[in-house]
Amino acid sequence: MTIHKEGYTSIALCILFIFVLNAVINFLLPETLWFRWIIYILSFALFIIILQFFRNPYIEVIKNDNHVICPADGKVVVIEETEESEYLKDRRIQVSVFMSPINVHVNRNPISGIVKYFKYHPGKFLVAWHPKSSTENERTTVVIENNQGVSVLFRQIAGALARRIVCYSKEGEQAEQGEEFGFIKFGSRVDVFLPLGTEIKVGLGEVVKGGITVLAHLKK
Repeated sequence: MTIHKEGYTSIALCILFIFVLNAVINFLLPETLWFRWIIYILSFALFIIILQFFRNPYIEVIKNDNHVICPADGKVVVIEETEESEYLKDRRIQVSVFMSPINVHVNRNPISGIVKYFKYHPGKFLVAWHPKSSTENERTTVVIENNQGVSVLFRQIAGALARRIVCYSKEGEQAEQGEEFGFIKFGSRVDVFLPLGTEIKVGLGEVVKGGITVLAHLKK
């Protein structure tokens, strides 16, 4: 398992904070051994939490043009028909995956194709399961069109803790199914908007794996 490049700065700052904190405690309370050990243990726990958050385990993606694979680790919290009003402007099936702070936070392309649209939206930081988070929170929107002319829109959404969304997608580029397209720090969600008639292969509350779980089958 490797550490994602988006975590290098955060991990370095965490190490610096732990070093300064422990140095101050040792200087101010040299005789209070029990308290120093509590700080040592809490410091170690903080370091492990930050380290595991930015983990980037190797996965083997099995590509299939008719499959939509899950873009993120987490739990399915929404499956519903809705109106997509930003780009596609039609009725779609929305499938949303919520990522908790303990999930891997690498985001992956659900299909292969050409990136037809990308836009970053500044916004609020409502909790990720709030009904208005899809339209009011900080977010990015990406649309990929596959070689059969089918478009899938997906959206990274910041949450109450997630204060930085990273997206590598660029309009006109070739996107590969399962390839990293972004990262969200400290919990959030990803919405996927699929054509009506798509066969959904997951259920509400199901735990899913980014790049592995088949989210849906597209109509041929």
